[in-house]
Amino acid sequence: MGSPISGTMAEIFLQQMENSVIKHLTDTRILSFCTRYVDDILHIYESTLTNPDNIQQYINTIHNNITLSPTMESANTINFLDLSLTRKPTHLIIGIFRKPTSTDTTINFLSNHPLEHKMAAYRYLIHRLYTLPLCKEQQDREWQFITHMAHSNNIPQTFLSRLRRRIQQHNARSKAPAPPPPPTTTTTRNTKWTTFTYTSPQIKKITKLFKHTNVRVAYKCTNTISHLFKPTNKAICPSSPYDRSGIYKLTCMTCNRSYVGQTSRSLRQRYKGYNHL
Repeated sequence: MGSPISGTMAEIFLQQMENSVIKHLTDTRILSFCTRYVDDILHIYESTLTNPDNIQQYINTIHNNITLSPTMESANTINFLDLSLTRKPTHLIIGIFRKPTSTDTTINFLSNHPLEHKMAAYRYLIHRLYTLPLCKEQQDREWQFITHMAHSNNIPQTFLSRLRRRIQQHNARSKAPAPPPPPTTTTTRNTKWTTFTYTSPQIKKITKLFKHTNVRVAYKCTNTISHLFKPTNKAICPSSPYDRSGIYKLTCMTCNRSYVGQTSRSLRQRYKGYNHL
């Protein structure tokens, strides 16, 4: 745990390093392709100009705190993020990759959550199914996995099929030629959002009253892990802000400069740790 800005600073450093050190490898075609997402990097190199050992040795000399741990392709296949890339003589075959530690657990249909929350994971999986250039066999295999996941979480097959059909229709409309734009009007409709605590399906009936208005409804749940483990006895709750965890700010009384940090421990414990440095 550290400052909330640490992730942004790390990304700025990596982009600066790529522009100053890695870019010339792609300009000289030593690397045919190079992309990165956070700390996952995909390199495609020209085998007549270099080899994996030279690339690893070069990158490991860029900075003392940066070490490249490469994973080579196996049987012309390599996994990158959630994709499985298979190299063929004339093209690439794209498949879906899941880590061995991945599970098929989603919000159970019998749980007290809004339907939008329960179907969010399946909406993403089905959308990815029809967005990626998968062959028919891979699409059927992925749909079987989605169906198995839904069955494991008590999602009715009718809900899943309806969602699949709706996404297919939406994709078909998006590929169709765009209709002419409607005539411009001077009236604008300001959309506002409100949040309801979801306690039962009856809340959905209440929120339908806003269906034809400019008010959109979002739902939140109170049966989350943070709420379940939150102390109900006020006597054991920390009375001092220095006994709480979270994001904090320390201001120097000499120079008035401030430091913003984040900790899972209490601020008092974190401050004691600073004194031992």
